[in-house]
Amino acid sequence: MTGWIEGIQNAVEYIEDNLTRELNIQDIAERACISAFYFQRIFNILCGFTVGEYIRNRRLSQAAQELSKSNARIIDVAVKYGYDSPDSFTRAFTRFHGISPSAAKLKGANLKSFARVKIKLTLEGGTMLEYKIVEKEQFTVMGRVKRFNTDASYSEIPRFWQEHMQSEENKIVCGIYGVCIDSDGKNFDYLIADNYLPWSEIPDGYETRVIPAGTWAVFPCKGRLPKSLQDVNTRIWSEWLPGCKEYKLAGNYNIEMYAQPTPNPDDYYCEIWIPVEKI
Repeated sequence: MTGWIEGIQNAVEYIEDNLTRELNIQDIAERACISAFYFQRIFNILCGFTVGEYIRNRRLSQAAQELSKSNARIIDVAVKYGYDSPDSFTRAFTRFHGISPSAAKLKGANLKSFARVKIKLTLEGGTMLEYKIVEKEQFTVMGRVKRFNTDASYSEIPRFWQEHMQSEENKIVCGIYGVCIDSDGKNFDYLIADNYLPWSEIPDGYETRVIPAGTWAVFPCKGRLPKSLQDVNTRIWSEWLPGCKEYKLAGNYNIEMYAQPTPNPDDYYCEIWIPVEKI
C-alpha cells in the first residue's frame, strides 16, 4: 500500500525536478511503475486536476516568483518554462495570476501560488467497497469511436454520450458499454459500444475492438448517474487500489457496463470493469 503511494509521489518529484525541461507523460508514469494511461486517471482522481494542469500551474507559479524576485527578462523566463513566445507566456500568465508578467515585476504585485503536491493516504470512514473478481473470455465490441485527450475527457465524454443518445445512432448501438482503450499514453479511444454480432455488417462510421480474455475486478454502481459512477470510480483509485495486496493493474483499458434504464433513476445499476492480474 505504502509502495503504491510512494510510486505516485516519485512521479510528482520527477515533475518538480524537471519543471524547466521538457516533460513526457511516459517518463513521468515510469517513476510510478504504472502505465501513462492509468497514471493520468489516478492522478486526476487523487488530486482533482490533470497532470497537464499541474505542470502548467507549477511552472506559472515558479515563473512569477522569478519575475518578482529577480531582474530576469520576461522572454528568458518564458523560454525557461517551456513557452515558445513571450505572447503565449503572457496570455497563460495573465489567465493564471490575473496580471501581466510585466506587472508581476512591480513591487507589491499580487500573485498566485500553486503548491507542489504531496500524496498522502488517509484512513476515513471504514465503509466497504463492493467488488468481485471474475474471469472473462475474449469478446468483441462494436461501436462509435472518438479519441479524447486525457486533460479534457471528463467534460467531453458526457457530451459524446448525449449526442449519441439524442441521435438516430442509438438505434444502431444502444450503449451497453463505454470502453476506454489507451492510444499513446496521452490520448485514448472511447467507444460507445454493444456486443459485436459476427453475422452482422459493421455500419459505416463504426468500428470493432477485441477485448482480451483475462481477470477483471468488477465494481457495481447503484444509483443515479453520473454521481454513482463517479463516486465508485473515485473510491477504486483512492481506496481499493492502494489497499489491494493481491492484484495489480493489467492492460491499458477499462470498461463501463450499463444496464437497461429503470423507471426510477435512483435504482439504476451499472458496473466498472478494471483488468487486473495477481501480484
